[in-house]
Amino acid sequence: MKKIMITMAMMVTLITGAFAGEEKIKPEVLDAFNNKFTSAQDVTWMAGSDYYKAAFNYNGAWLFAYYNATAKLLRLTRNISSTQLPFPLQAGLKKKYADYWITDLVEESTVKGFSYYITLGKADQKIILKSKNGGDWEIYQPNNK
Repeated sequence: MKKIMITMAMMVTLITGAFAGEEKIKPEVLDAFNNKFTSAQDVTWMAGSDYYKAAFNYNGAWLFAYYNATAKLLRLTRNISSTQLPFPLQAGLKKKYADYWITDLVEESTVKGFSYYITLGKADQKIILKSKNGGDWEIYQPNNK
């Protein structure tokens, strides 16, 4: 009997913990997300001070959706590899930043288009570049190491 009670208590804790993240998310935001990403899997939520962030697997890719309090999708991001960049952006990196290595690369999609953010590093430097709608790389954050 004692084992059954312990097992039941553990199950309740696990089930409650699995849904705890969604308790802080507005129902409108959850509805907007579920309507847009019907086949999303492994969804986890985080509530910020003025936004909601869903991390999820969608068709084999990990995505991050950001919503405001009125359930408007603000942006969608995903980590990508350098080979997924448009060719002119790849070439620009090789030409101007050949002695740096890539530590992070994110594609951002909004209603205004696509942007790419890349973090580059070398011995004592780290810079973040941004490309908006496939335009040339611009320094987004200079040396911040």
